[in-house]
Amino acid sequence: MTEHPIARLSPGDTAPDFTLTSDSGEEVSLADLRGRKVIVYFYPNAMTPGCTTQACDFSDSLASLQAAGYEVLGISPNTPEKLAKFRERDGLTITLLSDADKSVMRAYGAYGEKKLYGKLVEGVIRSTFVVGEDGKLTLAQYNVKATGHVAKLRRDLDLAA
Repeated sequence: MTEHPIARLSPGDTAPDFTLTSDSGEEVSLADLRGRKVIVYFYPNAMTPGCTTQACDFSDSLASLQAAGYEVLGISPNTPEKLAKFRERDGLTITLLSDADKSVMRAYGAYGEKKLYGKLVEGVIRSTFVVGEDGKLTLAQYNVKATGHVAKLRRDLDLAA
């Protein structure tokens, strides 16, 4: 386990830039989305019940989120090939990105010690960030719940349901 606590990001911090490979093999860079609002969420593992619920909720809300000016990027340590299967299996419409070495998760404080079924383990901390047009965070949420998270996020962003 790590000896030092994870640095967490807060609203007003500059969002760490990244370029990751998507489920379709394309490189997606946060810098290329500057000037737009971006929801970046980190999840532990594609094709697991909680992550599927969350990804489906984001996909179901994508059109209305985009209408409000938001792009959605889902990031996990899974390979692009597994992410492609996840997209196909569940009809996902959001962009799925692979962070196999977990460097982006660490930069966002979304990887480290967490409690899982009462035990301390190291892993992905389910987290969501909203990056403003200027590249600064307007929202940083750690340890979010998979179920109901998108509805809560919409409330936090003052978007109608």
